[in-house]
Amino acid sequence: METKKSKYDTNPLDPDVERKAEESWDGGAPTQQVRGATREVGRTPNEEARQNVYSEAPTRRYDNPPLEASYPSVFVPPTYAPPTQYQQQAAPNAFHSTVTNPPTSRPVIGLGIAEKWAVLLAYAPWVGIVASLVELFLASRRETRVRFHASQALALHLAILIISTIFGIISTFSGSDLGGLLFKTASLIFLIISMIRVWRGEPHRIAPLAEPAQWFNEHIEPRTQG
Repeated sequence: METKKSKYDTNPLDPDVERKAEESWDGGAPTQQVRGATREVGRTPNEEARQNVYSEAPTRRYDNPPLEASYPSVFVPPTYAPPTQYQQQAAPNAFHSTVTNPPTSRPVIGLGIAEKWAVLLAYAPWVGIVASLVELFLASRRETRVRFHASQALALHLAILIISTIFGIISTFSGSDLGGLLFKTASLIFLIISMIRVWRGEPHRIAPLAEPAQWFNEHIEPRTQG
């Protein structure tokens, strides 16, 4: 009588599997024993290499390396050429490019005056603020050197004007204009030094004025779109 199984019976084995197996093999032919010598399978070309003990390199033991073997070191360059790593270089900003050659006598596009006079007038005391504005409104964007110095000179003149105004207000309450006089003298000397540097073609970039100078260069559109 077959045992009744419930849904909780998880035994996957059939208890009658042994009996059913014996019944299925009952009366079958017995297994025949194979006799005779083992038949040799055809040889392959690798058989000769297997029989030759010198065909392969000897096994190396890493726990006991030979004395003539060099110890691998990170300071020894590899024998192969390592792959070249791709390094994406940022495109140089023409506004911040450093020009080391002296300005030339060629006429500036949009201005009509020589380049050496355009960069010089931008830093000229008292008239430089007007000259730098005119250059930004007229000089083409292809004139990167002229527009760079015009933007920087405009930011410099405005900074001098603002600080001089602050010293003037302070002198009104204090009755002494010594601080303002010293600042105006230092500003005049710095402007003259700037004129000499740009005339010689020396790098002249005022780091604190970089952001306002770039803002002037980007937002003041030239009349000549060349």
